[in-house]
Amino acid sequence: MQNHDESEHLAMLRDTLRRFIDKEMPRKLVRQWDRDIHFPRDVHDKLVALGLTGLTVAEEYGGTGRDITAMIVVIEELSSRSMSVASGYIQSACYAALNIAEVASEEQKRSLLPRVANEGLMVAYGFSEPDVGADIASVRTTARREGDTVIVNGSKRFCSGAAISEYIYAIVRTGPVEDRYHNLSILLIPPDAPGVTLESQETLGLKGGGTYDVSFNEVVIPAANIVGGDEGWNKGWPKVVGAGLDIEKIEVAAMALGIARAAIDDAWDYSQQRLQFGKPICTIQSIRHMLAEAKTRWEACRLMTYNAARLVDLQRPATVETSMAKLFVCDTARDIVLSCQQVMGAYGYVGDFDMERYVRDILVMPILGGSSAIQKNNIANRLKLPR
Repeated sequence: MQNHDESEHLAMLRDTLRRFIDKEMPRKLVRQWDRDIHFPRDVHDKLVALGLTGLTVAEEYGGTGRDITAMIVVIEELSSRSMSVASGYIQSACYAALNIAEVASEEQKRSLLPRVANEGLMVAYGFSEPDVGADIASVRTTARREGDTVIVNGSKRFCSGAAISEYIYAIVRTGPVEDRYHNLSILLIPPDAPGVTLESQETLGLKGGGTYDVSFNEVVIPAANIVGGDEGWNKGWPKVVGAGLDIEKIEVAAMALGIARAAIDDAWDYSQQRLQFGKPICTIQSIRHMLAEAKTRWEACRLMTYNAARLVDLQRPATVETSMAKLFVCDTARDIVLSCQQVMGAYGYVGDFDMERYVRDILVMPILGGSSAIQKNNIANRLKLPR
């Protein structure tokens, strides 16, 4: 479907991305990346060369100026072909650029943001732990100051892309347990630092960058790696729950939007090629209804995602709208993909077709970036529904 309301610069960006994807990310190669759990660094570098990692970096730091809607376009398009490439882009343009710009010290911004824009520097989130999910304030990984260094001990779980990133953006406890919300700091920990151990986790989808359990055993990093500098010590909680959370929600929505669009396109084409009883299955009413409903629901997802991005770009309050987009788009996109798999029947289940990968990748979207249950809580609380 055409995005008739899209500005000229976004339409040109989308066209550039689709030509890039056709040339640099052919379907056969993307399937191989998924099977091999491979991150195509050369493709990421070409995205950097196109200036796409600079879309979230201010001009004074070497980028083109923050454009969240353009970033969402990139994520949607890349996700429609390869979550391996899309995830790497997110770790650079979103996790690295947006967090550093929002909460890092000026010295850290001047050191790291040009590397995001010009080199595609990536960070991996180190928030979850074996016994800690949504309740981030309960992390057990600890850090202590020793002169100009910080010593880290503990473990993180579900650390996607840790092995391909320059840093793990880790939230750790740096004060007494009883000082909840006032005892947390964020550190930039190189994954190849002595004492860091990465253990690969086998996941159903999102294969490209890998997902890891990460252990820290007396890991020594410079105090300069405290996000926000010395003033960031024990001030990690406000940095985690700031405006960046709103953007992360629509990042995930954009991924789900891209996957669902790819599933619809494949099922739409398949329905015209697959013959049963002497005619294409697209002539069967039940198939026509499934595809029409998928198209309609996807359009609603698109409108919600880009409306939320627009509000963020305008710097308007958008916590409710981003939570609604995350909730509705991810749950609906999952249903769309499963419906499209049904259209393709057994062919939607085998590795010769991309549909089975779409299914594997979409299932985690309602969980990433705050689960659907968390988003429902956010919406009800922000709209002041009495408890």
